[in-house]
Amino acid sequence: MERYDYIIVGGGSAGCVLANRLSEDPSASVLLIESGKRDTDPWIHIPATFFKVLAKGEAVHPYASEPEKGLNGRPSIVPQGNVLGGGSSINAMIYIRGHRNDYDTWAQSGCPGWSYEEVLPAFRSLENNDTFNGAYHGQAGTLFVSNPRHRHPLTRAFVEAAQEAGLKPNPDFNGEDQEGVGFYQSTTHNGRRWSSAQAFLREAERRRNLTILTERKVARVTFEGKRATGVELLDGTRYLANREVILTAGAIATPKILQVSGIGDADHLSSLGIPVVADLPGVGENFQDHLEVPVQGETRDPISILGQDQGVKAALHMLRYVAARQGLLASNVVEAGGFADTAGVGQPDIQFHVIPTLIGFVDREPEPGHGLSIGPCFLRPRSRGTVKLRSANPVDSALFNANALSDPADVETLARGVQLAIRILEAPALARLVKRRVLPRPGVESDPAALRDYIRQTAKTVFHPSGTARMGRAEDRTAVVGPDLKVHGVDGLRVCDASVMPTLVSGNTNAPVMMIAARAASFITGKVIAG
Repeated sequence: MERYDYIIVGGGSAGCVLANRLSEDPSASVLLIESGKRDTDPWIHIPATFFKVLAKGEAVHPYASEPEKGLNGRPSIVPQGNVLGGGSSINAMIYIRGHRNDYDTWAQSGCPGWSYEEVLPAFRSLENNDTFNGAYHGQAGTLFVSNPRHRHPLTRAFVEAAQEAGLKPNPDFNGEDQEGVGFYQSTTHNGRRWSSAQAFLREAERRRNLTILTERKVARVTFEGKRATGVELLDGTRYLANREVILTAGAIATPKILQVSGIGDADHLSSLGIPVVADLPGVGENFQDHLEVPVQGETRDPISILGQDQGVKAALHMLRYVAARQGLLASNVVEAGGFADTAGVGQPDIQFHVIPTLIGFVDREPEPGHGLSIGPCFLRPRSRGTVKLRSANPVDSALFNANALSDPADVETLARGVQLAIRILEAPALARLVKRRVLPRPGVESDPAALRDYIRQTAKTVFHPSGTARMGRAEDRTAVVGPDLKVHGVDGLRVCDASVMPTLVSGNTNAPVMMIAARAASFITGKVIAG
């Protein structure tokens, strides 16, 4: 059996950061195992074509929950990255860290060392921002963060209309104040996607002490007593770890691997015939995700991006992109949005993602014609789900229950978000361009029962699953890892992905996951982060 100092399970946003940071020590051997392929698909690297990657499906894990009562019997479908770079290779590249209160709440609830002021240096150390610097930003990291190169007329109109509806302009959602509306910065560089693989693996993969295996699926972590000794793949191949195994497989795959390995609720594991290594009932609990609801308007003229990927138009866009890395293909498509405090509590509870076309989802066809989609998304869900085992066989999919919208407070937050999005759609800057609202149908917003039914029928993921191996003190029976990300009750095993979030951050999760990975590397190596 081959032996390495560190084995990283999952080559996504966190795994790429860890592979880079741990392999900086030439005396340490590092193995990175990714279940998907390498990130060689050219559509991955052109910002606007991530929809093509999602449509092909090869780079995606199509996770789906059991039928959900809160979604009117629909499953919660949560596609996740299955390619080197993980979600950062297939997402909309939006760079958001969350609200400072997110991290201060973590620190106050049993995760000392994770306050906003304590995590900020890690964010800054990773970042190379083309616009902002100073107390909140960095310009010396390898993760390029850029202002949009392309701003669609419908996106510009949204930003103006949102201000007409009462939201303030905000040029920097990651600065002093998150609230407001404006254009998102994205993880792009010179008109190309800058994924975690691009930012951290391209340099590291040239090192002789880093081995990267793709298209390999890990079945379980192996143990001798309470110490993690390595991993076993589905095909039976084993690799040994001298120092640590680090799980970075994501909030659905990580708890499954833990439970198959004997770490989880003892009664649940014993019922499946799995020997218990550590009785941690919090494994697979506390599942959280961001959900959004569509508010869409059909435009008077054919000005959306519908059909721009076909025929002569597509060829012209590609020519402009190849020649100057400009135009529509340089866009991350979700160019603008913002954050609103609809409850009046002093912190935003709704985020908007705006797309200049009418979109559907995997379980809903898009509305016909040209138009604009505004997606109000709640930021701090109250509902909690589970990821448990169906059987002891690692080939079987996990028993996933998102419990989406099981807490009525989540429905009420989305209702306020939909009402605000409708006001924005009807504000003058958009009213000049939009001839009619197509979703929700006119009148739904004035009928409380109909509006809530519409929310349950159309709410979908924003691809931010988290929380299933939450961080907390050892005496907290619901916690899975400590503030150092070591799994409670065993040695030589850490979790380093969105699973460890006690509560979901208020915004997109890609940047926070990379921050978590940078801090994990610091814990492991002892190197202080200079940010």
